Amino acid sequence: MSELEIDAVVFDVLGTLVDEPTGIRAGIRELAPSLDDSGIERLLSLWQRHIDREQRRILDGARPYATSEVLDQEAARLVADAAGVDDPADVAALTLSGRRLPPWPDTVAGLARLAERFPLIGLSNASRTALLGLNAHANLRWHQALSAEYARTYKPDPAVYELAVTVSGCPPERLLMVATHAWDLRGAQTLGLRTAYVARPLGDPPAPSDRFDLYADGLVELADQLDKMLPLQ
Repeated sequence: MSELEIDAVVFDVLGTLVDEPTGIRAGIRELAPSLDDSGIERLLSLWQRHIDREQRRILDGARPYATSEVLDQEAARLVADAAGVDDPADVAALTLSGRRLPPWPDTVAGLARLAERFPLIGLSNASRTALLGLNAHANLRWHQALSAEYARTYKPDPAVYELAVTVSGCPPERLLMVATHAWDLRGAQTLGLRTAYVARPLGDPPAPSDRFDLYADGLVELADQLDKMLPLQ
C-alpha cells in the first residue's frame, strides 16, 4: 500500500469507543432485577438481533429510514415484553440505556493523544440525539461528531462515509477510518478512505482477505503507530 498521509481521523463509535453490550445489560438489569445472567444475555441478544435486522432492512430498501432512537425504542419494547414488564416509564428508561454506554478503558486517553495531532471526527449510526448523549456520558473528545441520520441511511452505505469526506474537506485517501468492525472498514474502503482496525472483545475481526492499513490492540497503540509512521515536522 502507498505511504500513509493522514489529515484527519474518523472513528466509529458503537463498539469501537464504547462498550455497547455492557451498557444495555445494565439497563436490562434495572428493568428486571430478578433475571439471572443467562436471562440477561437472552434479552441482550433479542435487542441486538432487532437492531441488526432492522438496519439491514433499511439498507436493503425493505423499510423506510428510521433513526437509531426509533430502533432502540422498538428493541426496548421487545425486551420489556419478553421480561413481562409493561410500565411505559420502565420501557423509556431501558431505551435510554442505549445512550449510557461506558467507554473502553483506553478510549479517553487514546482520543486525547490523537487529538493533539489530528482533527477527530466521530461517524456513528447513532442518531444525532443519541450521539449527543453517548458523547456526554462517555466523555468522548471530538472536533466534529457526525450521525448517519444526516444521510438517512446506515453504515456501510457509502453515503455515510461521504459525510466525513465532505465535512473534512479532505480527499478520501487522506482520511483514516478507525473501527473494530471489519465490515465498517470495508465500507470505508469503497469510498477510498484509509483504514485502521482496532481490536475489541466484541468486534467483527478481519477476514483473511482483508487488507487494512493499520492494525492495533487499542487506541493508545494506534497513536504510537501513527507517531512512528508520521513524525511531527
